[in-house]
Amino acid sequence: MSDRTRADAVYGALLERQGEQWVQPRVERTRRVLELLADPQRTYRVIHVTGTNGKTSTSRMIESLLRAMGLRTGLFTSPHLERFTERILIDGEPVADAAIADAWDEIQPFVGMVDAELAAAGDAPLTFFELLTVLAFVVAADAPIDVLVLEVGMGGEWDSTNTADGDVAVFTPIDIDHVDRLGSTIAEIATVKAGIIKPGAAVVSAAQPDEALRVIRARAEKEGATVSVEGDGFALEAQTLAVGGQQLSIRGVAGTYAELYLPQYGAHQGRNAALAVAAVESLIGGGTQPLAAEVVADGLGNASSPGRLQLVGTAPTVLVDAAHNPHGAQALVTALDEAFDIDEWGAVIGILDGKDAVGIVSALVPAVARVFATAPDSDRATDPDVIADVAEASDLPVTVHPTLEDAADAARAWAVESDRRAVVIAGSVVLAGEAVRLSALEDWKSGWQA
Repeated sequence: MSDRTRADAVYGALLERQGEQWVQPRVERTRRVLELLADPQRTYRVIHVTGTNGKTSTSRMIESLLRAMGLRTGLFTSPHLERFTERILIDGEPVADAAIADAWDEIQPFVGMVDAELAAAGDAPLTFFELLTVLAFVVAADAPIDVLVLEVGMGGEWDSTNTADGDVAVFTPIDIDHVDRLGSTIAEIATVKAGIIKPGAAVVSAAQPDEALRVIRARAEKEGATVSVEGDGFALEAQTLAVGGQQLSIRGVAGTYAELYLPQYGAHQGRNAALAVAAVESLIGGGTQPLAAEVVADGLGNASSPGRLQLVGTAPTVLVDAAHNPHGAQALVTALDEAFDIDEWGAVIGILDGKDAVGIVSALVPAVARVFATAPDSDRATDPDVIADVAEASDLPVTVHPTLEDAADAARAWAVESDRRAVVIAGSVVLAGEAVRLSALEDWKSGWQA
């Protein structure tokens, strides 16, 4: 059996369990497996990242900065765009098929033991995301790595990733999301997310609503953690457009770094970069020693964030952005206005159930001239007629398409009629992954072919 076949079999075994959207506040189950495995998550340092938007982009920037320092890195993010091994990176590359398969063989006996204990207690077996987290910790320990950049799956306090003790707790912007599980107010959501702050840790946070910042500061004080917040503690000092991205100047918690190139679009990505620099400074030297200028330049210059304002097509221009909640959709709208000289955007929109479809579409409406409503390839897809109804209520032209391929064909055909038009595909990470695959398969960068 090939290593790829073995790895695919691991993914198949994970999919047989409760899906990653099936979440209960019971971190003890993951902790029990890790105890039986001698706590692999305690064999390296950890930067733990939570928030509502920007977690993955910020995590990837942090990892790139650490790698530029010569450290051996691990990165755990979710969800994936094309293949599940993308969720676990070792030194910037998806985990090797053999490594993931070997790690699965290592943990399986203990998974059986814990599942049996849970069944005896009348509890459900370990879930997809709980086991994927364990796999990531084991793979990272086996590599071995120096630092793991760890993105929270949902919330923080009871997320399975919170079995690790973060030396640095990073907070990207907090907004309303997952209200059925995290709470209906900013303060309630922030309370769950602040649960990642560990005793004596360093906390770095993006600018937050006052009610979120109060919660973070209170939890940090309780745990004896230091706090640096965007604005007073660190900041994005300057930002200008550049070919293929932007040029930045960042004031970190320990140093100032000028004329940095970031190959990503959007003011929000510039702020994510400042947050990433502050996080690495806080880990290395406790926030008292500046990073080497060449480390920051190389780390940000080589950072990527697939599925976030990613250019996947030319003639016409086609961008892909996950934008899976209203806050993310608003950031996308701002970036489209600031970074691109386009008169009319056509938006291919597909959203998953449980997301604020009305809020997402409403946020995109001011930036687009036409909507192509579709559904991600998922049994949790929102009916595209819901998307169409919101667009029509704003007097936008809209058509409904059963698949992304149909919607993308229609949108690209519309856009190619004028060199002042372009297409953005947004609304879901699942849809973004589909778009990346489809664009490569059909070679959208070679231009439109009817």
